Amino acid sequence: MKPAKPAEKKAAPAPRKPAAKVSRPGPVRSGRSVLLILALILAAGGALRLGVGVGGAMANNARESDLPLNCPVPPAALAAALSAREAQVQAKEDKLAQRMSALTLADQAITKRMEELQAAEEELKKTIAIADGASEKDLTQLTAVYEAMKPADAADLFQTMAPEFAAGFLGRMQPASAAAILTGMDPAKAYEVSVLLAGRNANAPKN
Repeated sequence: MKPAKPAEKKAAPAPRKPAAKVSRPGPVRSGRSVLLILALILAAGGALRLGVGVGGAMANNARESDLPLNCPVPPAALAAALSAREAQVQAKEDKLAQRMSALTLADQAITKRMEELQAAEEELKKTIAIADGASEKDLTQLTAVYEAMKPADAADLFQTMAPEFAAGFLGRMQPASAAAILTGMDPAKAYEVSVLLAGRNANAPKN
């Protein structure tokens, strides 16, 4: 008997790869996508309407800016009050202008008067200087005449003069001539004249 052939080993079948699972969107994801698409459509429509509105408003503003502005007519009471206020202000301004004009005229008149007074004062000073010079000359000459008179005759004349007047002449004379005239005068009158002469000499400046 022939020996039996060993049984051939069968090759093991190759392992199969698991089939890839296909993921299908569930109902929740599908609903979210639809809402997102609707939101985008609504946003686009709103932006389009907003752009159209803005453009229309800008166009309207451009057209309105070309038109003249018409201010509304104020109420009658307000208009009357404004008119009255304007009239009061104008009256005050006119009154102030008149006052300033009067002050200007008064200032011009005062300036002219001051100039006239100054000119008159200068003329008066000249006249007084001339008169003083003439009076001084006359007094000097008259004093010389009294000194040339006889003492007795001069004493009689000085006896009739006012004490101040007589003292003025005697004070201008030489001491000897004045003493001779005082000697011939009444003692009471001579004493009064002497007191006036002493007072004048006391007030005279001393070196």
